[in-house]
Amino acid sequence: MSLDEVFIGNEPRGRAGGVKDHTAAMIAVESIPGRKLGRVRIELAETARSVSMLGFADRVIAKGSTVRTDGANYLKKLTAAGYEHVAFVGTDSAEPAHINLPGVHMVASLLKRWLTGTLHYAVSQEHLAYYLDEYTFRFNRRTSKSRGLLFYRLLQQAVNTDPHPLAELRNPVAAVDVPF
Repeated sequence: MSLDEVFIGNEPRGRAGGVKDHTAAMIAVESIPGRKLGRVRIELAETARSVSMLGFADRVIAKGSTVRTDGANYLKKLTAAGYEHVAFVGTDSAEPAHINLPGVHMVASLLKRWLTGTLHYAVSQEHLAYYLDEYTFRFNRRTSKSRGLLFYRLLQQAVNTDPHPLAELRNPVAAVDVPF
């Protein structure tokens, strides 16, 4: 399993000159023998380079798993949290990061390319979490043997979730008063 943080940038409207807003996203990628990628989990980080990555690891990675990360100081606590932690520090290695952490870098590149190609840089901060969920759904089902069941699974998940008023979907952070 590989774990890292990626910054997703979008160019704000009305600003020229390449000014970008960057949002941190946490990515965990399952490693399958033969340098293949398994399932992926992606969430927005509350703050960049923080211990929220440890909470993310607890939610998406099974205890006792081997977790490969970069050499970030806050990730050294993974060993105490019950994981086998293999830290890769880019400056200490002769190999580049995409060799030691191939899954995270590949998924991050594909995610950015998908956002660029599908949404043409029009990713809004308030909807970014939904876009990440959609990408995760699509990525995890890319090798599905029953491609016709994808729509069925999407409907099944939609029925199993709680109802959300339109105001909550537009702004998921703000509290919404529901009149019932």
